[in-house]
Amino acid sequence: MIAELKLNKRRSEYLHIMFDFRLQVFYTVAKRLNFTKAANALFITQPAVTKHIQELENHFKLKLFERSGNQIQLTPAGEILLQHTEQLFALYRNMEYDMSDLANRHQGILRMGASTTVAQYVIPPLLAGFHKKYPDIEIALTNGNTEQIELSLMSKEIDVGIIEGHTKNKRIKYTEFLQDEIVLVTHVRNPIVKKESLKSEELKQIPLLFREPGSGTLEVIIHALQPHHIKLSQLKIEMQLGSTESIKSYLMHSNCCSFLSIHAIQREIQNNIFKIVYIKGLQIKRPFYLIHLHGQPDASTALFMRFAAKSNTTL
Repeated sequence: MIAELKLNKRRSEYLHIMFDFRLQVFYTVAKRLNFTKAANALFITQPAVTKHIQELENHFKLKLFERSGNQIQLTPAGEILLQHTEQLFALYRNMEYDMSDLANRHQGILRMGASTTVAQYVIPPLLAGFHKKYPDIEIALTNGNTEQIELSLMSKEIDVGIIEGHTKNKRIKYTEFLQDEIVLVTHVRNPIVKKESLKSEELKQIPLLFREPGSGTLEVIIHALQPHHIKLSQLKIEMQLGSTESIKSYLMHSNCCSFLSIHAIQREIQNNIFKIVYIKGLQIKRPFYLIHLHGQPDASTALFMRFAAKSNTTL
């Protein structure tokens, strides 16, 4: 009886292992839509790939792929299985990540930099979560505009940064982290808010506040206005200020407008202090980037980047 139970247990374990591998085969075929390429990626033969897919189809009693000559595509059942397989593999990766964390005591200093908008409005929850998970890693945060953060990285004063803007330096590796939108905003008492929207040409008549040269936000705005044939020199710039908070404070006491990150004005919009002014045909979206020097990042930097990538959907 005991021997039979052990045999059944081994059979069950074998079936689970085979099922996981068949899901891996299915996932590889579904991503490439080519049995030959999937076989090469998995280092098995094409007949073996076909056999594993057939076994899955027999198990679920559903066709997973439609075949037409040399072309294949996912059936509706295949699409659903792909979604579940991706979620399952993500759980496996997170399990490995968390168990690895338990096996290693992470400590040291993480020197990081963040451009002004990111540092003030985006990453505080991320840093709090990181510190809670890795209390023995000390974080030294440098704040500045995008240009300053990139210079700090290249001079190796920091190990990793999060920035905004379009600048690309060949020594730096840029990884998209989080999407942002820049909107034109003003105080609710400004008569301009009575208009449903403005034409882009009307921007030239509006008193505007901008960030200082070197700001990632300013760089993105300049880039976004180019298709509308509007240069910065054509705009009615009332003042350039060194921080988003100073711009927000200025807006409270004037009829100026300013382009600001949607992350920076959420509280003022919710409390009906500021109003967004819509510009026809103008939508300014940008990514925030995780940056580090090319090459293998050190352990603390790599750990933070994995944590940030895992956490960015909740920010």
